[in-house]
Amino acid sequence: MKKAAKAKRDLDMLAEYDFNQVVRGKYAQRYREGTNIVVLSPDVAEYFPDSEAVNAALRALIEIARKSTKKA
Repeated sequence: MKKAAKAKRDLDMLAEYDFNQVVRGKYAQRYREGTNIVVLSPDVAEYFPDSEAVNAALRALIEIARKSTKKA
């Protein structure tokens, strides 16, 4: 039964696909830890060359917000 299933998959697989070097579960641990993906609008993304720039801007905004709430 397993041979028949494997033969069927082989017929469906194109010859140029080669999964011999694939590492199973390579990113599983990172996935389990979770991610927080944020997509910027194109007009906003113009001002930030990379994620470090976005993080720096957000940290500065957090600091400004903290200072302004302490005064009130």
